[in-house]
Order: sequence, then structure tokens, then C-alpha cells
Amino acid sequence: MISNDPVGVTTAAPSSEPAPSSRPGPALPPPGQQLSRYESQKRRDWNTFGQYLRNQQPPVELGKCDYTHVLDFIRYLDQFGKTKVHVQTCVFYGKTEPARACTCPLRQAWGSLDALVGRLRAAYEENGGTQETNPFANGAIRAYLREIRDSQAKARGIPYSKKKKRRKTRETQLR
Repeated sequence: MISNDPVGVTTAAPSSEPAPSSRPGPALPPPGQQLSRYESQKRRDWNTFGQYLRNQQPPVELGKCDYTHVLDFIRYLDQFGKTKVHVQTCVFYGKTEPARACTCPLRQAWGSLDALVGRLRAAYEENGGTQETNPFANGAIRAYLREIRDSQAKARGIPYSKKKKRRKTRETQLR
């Protein structure tokens, strides 16, 4: 059975597992207090993802969303990127400081996509989804982000290296 909630979002009838809501979750601040920047971004991203799913043909219910919808959403967002990513045939491919402009496409930066997926992952669980069914936590999403990170690093000629934790020196440990 399908019903409309007060906001007008079509939802499926309750099943054994509650489907996450497309509305902002219970993380509302007390009246008169503003949301943090992170919470505002998370709410905006969640609403954007919900709108993306509703605009699909046919529309996708949030409870039926899986990692393929998340990958499609990430690819869709790529068209709005502001980071120049050189293609392999570009003379500036692999150069850290290009001498002039080129016609390579603008893409979403890997770090922005990684942060977006993290916010959506948290929002999914705050809106009633479970960790086990969270499409943003799927291994395919992590693999895709890793692929983007590596390809963007190669295109800019900057190898990605994870920051290593500083070890305490013996002198610091003795203090």
C-alpha cells in the first residue's frame, strides 16, 4: 500500500524494516538555535539526493535505493564540478603546474565526493536506515571513490599518499 505523508512524499507501506525518510531527521536544533555548518550541509545533501531519486524515471523510493543509485548520483554531480581534471591525451596530463588553459573537463574533486558520501551515510542512518542496508556504505562506493582519487592524482601529477601518524619520539615518551 502506498500513502502520502504530510509533506507530500510518497512512501511505501511499513515493512519489517523501516525505510529511511527523505525528510530531515530528528537532529533538529532547539528553536532559536541554528544548525551547524555540517548539519546544514548534511540536510541539504540529503534533500538533494531525495529529489534526485524522485526525478528518476520511474521515481525510486528511498527504501528501494541501492548502491547503483548512489553511483549514478555521484556521476550526475560530476557535471557541476569545478576541478580541472586533465585527460590522458592532454599535454598537461601529469603536470602539477600547467602553463596555460586547456579544454579538459571540470569534475567534482575527490575530496568533495568523499565528504558528500560521508554526510549522506550519516543522514541515511539518522533518517531510519540501518547500517546493514546503508547504500552509501557499500564497498562499490568506496572502490569508485578510490578510483576517482587515483585518477585525479595521476592527472595532476600528484601521487596520493595517506598521511602517516606521527610517532612519538623516545624523548617525548620519557617525559
